[in-house]
Parts: sequence; structure tokens; C-alpha cells
Amino acid sequence: MNKNSAARLVDKTSKTIAFIGGGNMAASLISGLVSDDYNPKRIIVSEPDADKLAALAARFGIQSAADNQGAVSQADVAVLAVKPQALERVAKDLAPAVQKQRPLVISIVAGIREKDLQPWLGGGVALVRTMPNTPAMIQTGATVLHAGKSVSSEQRDLAESILRAVGLTRWVDVEDKMDAVTALSGSGPAYFFLVMEAMEQAGLELGLPADTTRLLTLQTALGAARMAIESSDSPATLRERVTSPGGTTEQALQALEAGGIRDLFRQALTAARDRSIELSSILGDH
Repeated sequence: MNKNSAARLVDKTSKTIAFIGGGNMAASLISGLVSDDYNPKRIIVSEPDADKLAALAARFGIQSAADNQGAVSQADVAVLAVKPQALERVAKDLAPAVQKQRPLVISIVAGIREKDLQPWLGGGVALVRTMPNTPAMIQTGATVLHAGKSVSSEQRDLAESILRAVGLTRWVDVEDKMDAVTALSGSGPAYFFLVMEAMEQAGLELGLPADTTRLLTLQTALGAARMAIESSDSPATLRERVTSPGGTTEQALQALEAGGIRDLFRQALTAARDRSIELSSILGDH
């Protein structure tokens, strides 16, 4: 299913979506939905920052709610988009409205597991946990979803449709895999930013002008990503194809391998995975 067909699925359902929290990720989802012709009058946002709420309403034409319970009481879908530290308080406050309305609940909050969120919401909730990443802000995100046992096939399709508005989606069948997802794609954009930062710095030290170094770095990153996306070949095959024996690229890659780049990435992702597990214990009921 491509992005446009997913968007049509959301439009066809004509569901009312309540966003609890109006931060960057919520704004990204709203922007993606509205861009795909989702009716903004069927989007309700509850946000304690009055200026932020007014800005969202003016930008997208969405509805605003006086409080979280009021938003959920009108919703077929409730998207939890608050900070992890606030989710327990917000969810427990929402529990009466959720139990009465019985919406599909989509959590885009990092680190909070279903076993913790379900009792906060009163239990028995159709709950989909998701892990989007920051490129969702420009509709090029990657989101992984996990459906709880109370989620119907229709609700699963609906959740996927909503998240596809900001990029590609994938499902995992075991919630524990979300920790590895967090390490790979949730934190992943920062790894590529670091590589670009390092390449820029090296280019400057080799004597290139700053503006040229930056543009060459960014365009090279973009081009490599597009080649990988549009090719059926693996990154390893693409790398081999652009590496001439005895050439400059081979010398550079040998230096990176000698420096242990693969082990460094393995260590980095493992550390991020372990921290995700640790934060889930800290933030949840343990």
C-alpha cells in the first residue's frame, strides 16, 4: 500500500481523531493528514499551551478542545502525544472518557509499554503503540507499530493509515522489539547527522570552503539515500559497485574498517537498545 492509498483509507473511514498534546510530532501527523485531504474538522487537539493550540488551529483549520477528556469524548481515535514523564498522569485522567467512548488509542510516546499504559487507561483498551522518528516532521519518517490484543483488523488498518501520512510504516509482532526499533530508527537520524558533521569537519580540514563542504556533504548523503531506496540491490552491493580496486574510495573504506566502524555501530545500537529498556522500567509501573 502506498502513501496515497493509505490516506484514502483514512478518509474513507471518516473517523474523528483526537490528539492529546500538540507538540512537534502531533503537528507533523496533522500536517500529513491534512496534506492527504483528511478533513481537518475531524481532527481535535487538546493542548495546555494556548498559543500553540491557536497556532495549530490557524495553520490547519482543526478543532480545539477545552481539555483532554472533552477531546476524547468526541473521538474514534485518540493519539497520545505527550512527553513520557507526563503520560501516566494524562492517561489516568483520561481513563473515564476512554472507558466510556472506547476509541482506538494510538501512543506515539517513547518508552511506555502496553503493560503500564493499559491499567493507566482503565484496561481492555484497543491500543497501538508506535515509534515514529523525527523525519516525520517533513513526511519522510519511518514508524514501527505494535498492536495490542484488543485491536481489531479494521483498527489496525486505521492506525497504519494515520501513521503512513508521515512516511513508511512497519509492524512488529512482539512489543519487546520496539527497543531495537528505538535504537535503529528512533535514534537513527542522529547517527547520520553525526556522520555528516564528521565529513564536513574533515572536508574543512582538507581545505575546502565551508559552504562548498556543507553542500557537497548534504547532497552526497541525499544522493546515496535515494540510490539505496530506489535500487533493489543491498547497500553492500551498492558499496562494492562504487569502490574501484586500488582507488580512492577503497582507501577511505579501508581506513573506516580499520577504525572499527562496524563494531562502533553495533555498540551504539546496543547501548541505545539497553537504555530504551532501562527507561521503560523507570517510566512505567515497575
